[in-house]
Amino acid sequence: MNLKTVGALLAAWTVAAGCASEMKQQKGYIGPSEIRIEDGIMTPEALLSFGRLGDPQLSPDGKTVLYGVSYTSIPENRSVRNLFVTPAEGGEKTQLTFEGKSVSNARWAPDGKAVYFLQGGQLYKASFAANKLGKKVKISDVPAGINEFSLSPDGQQVLYASGVHSAVERPVDTDPALDKANAYATEDLMYRHWDHWVETIDHSFVAALANGPVTPERSLDILGGPEVLFQLPNGPFGGIEQLCWSPDGRYIAYSCKKKTGREYAFSTDTDIFIYCILTGETTQVTSGGGYDTDPAWSPDGSRLAWLSMARDGYEADQTWLKVADLAFEAEGEGQTGNPAVAAVRTLDFPFNAAGPVWNPDGSILYFNALYDKAVQGIYQTDPSLSEAKLLTRDGDWHDYNSPFGFLADGTVLASYCSMDFPTELISIRPSDRKFLQLTHENEAILRQLRQHRTELRTVKTVDGKDMPTWVLYPPEFDSTKVYPAIEITLGGPQGTLSQGWSYRWNYLLMAHQGYVVVLPNRRGTTAFGQPWCEQISGDYIGLNMQDYLSAAKMVKAEPYVGKLAACGASYGGYSVYYLAGIHGDVYDCFIAHAGIFNEEHMYMTTEEMWFPNWDNGGLHEYAFTPGETGARGDGETFGGIRQGGSPWSSAPKAVRHYANSPHTLVKNWHTPILCIHGGNDFRVPYDEGMAAFNAAQMMGVPSKLIVFPEENHWILQPQNALYWHRSYFDWLERWLKAE
Repeated sequence: MNLKTVGALLAAWTVAAGCASEMKQQKGYIGPSEIRIEDGIMTPEALLSFGRLGDPQLSPDGKTVLYGVSYTSIPENRSVRNLFVTPAEGGEKTQLTFEGKSVSNARWAPDGKAVYFLQGGQLYKASFAANKLGKKVKISDVPAGINEFSLSPDGQQVLYASGVHSAVERPVDTDPALDKANAYATEDLMYRHWDHWVETIDHSFVAALANGPVTPERSLDILGGPEVLFQLPNGPFGGIEQLCWSPDGRYIAYSCKKKTGREYAFSTDTDIFIYCILTGETTQVTSGGGYDTDPAWSPDGSRLAWLSMARDGYEADQTWLKVADLAFEAEGEGQTGNPAVAAVRTLDFPFNAAGPVWNPDGSILYFNALYDKAVQGIYQTDPSLSEAKLLTRDGDWHDYNSPFGFLADGTVLASYCSMDFPTELISIRPSDRKFLQLTHENEAILRQLRQHRTELRTVKTVDGKDMPTWVLYPPEFDSTKVYPAIEITLGGPQGTLSQGWSYRWNYLLMAHQGYVVVLPNRRGTTAFGQPWCEQISGDYIGLNMQDYLSAAKMVKAEPYVGKLAACGASYGGYSVYYLAGIHGDVYDCFIAHAGIFNEEHMYMTTEEMWFPNWDNGGLHEYAFTPGETGARGDGETFGGIRQGGSPWSSAPKAVRHYANSPHTLVKNWHTPILCIHGGNDFRVPYDEGMAAFNAAQMMGVPSKLIVFPEENHWILQPQNALYWHRSYFDWLERWLKAE
């Protein structure tokens, strides 16, 4: 194991490479790492040294791509994001900013002569010419800060998200003299979400960019005012992509769950609305069902595309791509009022659609999807949604994201990654699927690493199904030697182990530490059809656990595999806790991060109630026909809310589920286990990890507890992340490599 920190390497974290030293750097600037990997083995330090590229934007003239890259300093325990440009047809990158505080959400002015961006929660503008930015000018004064923004097509207005007071009460709200008191009071649910107490919620505002700075007083609240307690964009992860300007700038289509409190906590009924800036009128496009998200206007404004789930309360329902024809009332040569929905079409497609994007003339609608090769590709369809065709190469071992731009000849600009490298920008020529990698952000680090081998195997399940399973081998793998192995238990529980890149569960890093890494796409994964995905709901203890054991037995049958660990987070942590009680002697150690241990306690302490209510056995009617709204099932009602998946439900699946919670099997535990949790994790509260560790200690099982008081469901701060990785591999080495 090569996990020690070398002082000379740490010093390089804050050094800027190349021409950056010749430019004026602001105080606190962090540039690319100059880390040197002498033995070709990737380490946690190397992982955290990668530049994190994202948010690409094509210039209006189609010649230049604007994007951001974050670099990390472990000694300073922080990251800083700056802006770059690169030619859209390939070439050398140019760094635009050298700020000491992160720059984000950068957008081109419609004429391409300026760039708008956020810094410190405020909006700035800087002129752009000859690959250089002029002096930045602050153009907003929003006390609550701007979270994200989007410019109108003509560049005259800005749409932005900012916080307003929620229904959660603080002492100072009732008495200004209690400004030093610290408490939260509520009479409804959703008083905390993901990692924060809900003191504020996002609203979205429109403001003119002329005649003075953007301020709350000069802004129009799309939802009607701070007294409206709906959230826009929807939390905790919804962003400005959930609002979309019409091409003429008269309308804003948006996705919103217009519910509060307990109704919000139990529902995924998020609908599409169209807001008219001229009249203030709002038209509802969709009604009922589950998530309706990601609205996207066609270039001529005659159609609206979006993503849709049929069933309320099921966050992992199949995601359908829909397109509506819109009819406008005409007055002279203009349009008045809001459009009516004339017709709605649904793409008949077996996988989950994501990220709809129109090409410039509206003749093609692109989207991405995880499909049955265990990878994510880009698909295309026509406005009639007659069929979907794969743009990217079938079976190509990369995950592609939806296009962010198009060149004059139809070339598609997108981004991709794999288990072997983080996100980079590419162009794809549809005529022959030829692609060109436009950025090489992390090439200096990647070329120092030894090569390894990856396979996609098929594992037979206990019921005779074929389960796609990735296997990564250590560099310079020798089948005559014996290696320890790691089986990854996926979170979700719905999701897919594809060719994605992660800064926590990084499989390349694990292979480089000398482990065979096994990634089974067990029941509940989303790329292999809806029945495979849905089987897991109400059956956490069933077939998917046998899938893990089938993959474990497959790899342990190999002569080059010795000891085996099972490691996972969230539902993957639940899987670890459950397997610890049933595996016999299949595994030699366990690691659970943010895992569910006591299902009854989890139900009563988590925040998004629709998740356990559905998945714990409450509402399970299938809906496979495009466009149909599936039945919700007969779930029992308590307190006016359908709670068929609750601990007090008599639904057979719920009763079975809670009777077999991992905590009921602690008497069978005998295998060393590491429990990790974040103190600000409100999705799976941290006392789940404490309870699991305490139980292991009571049973005399070798065990360790790590709690990160300031982290949430993830581990985000650099030094915490480094400690997480070191602890993870220390535990594996102790129980898998030691004699």
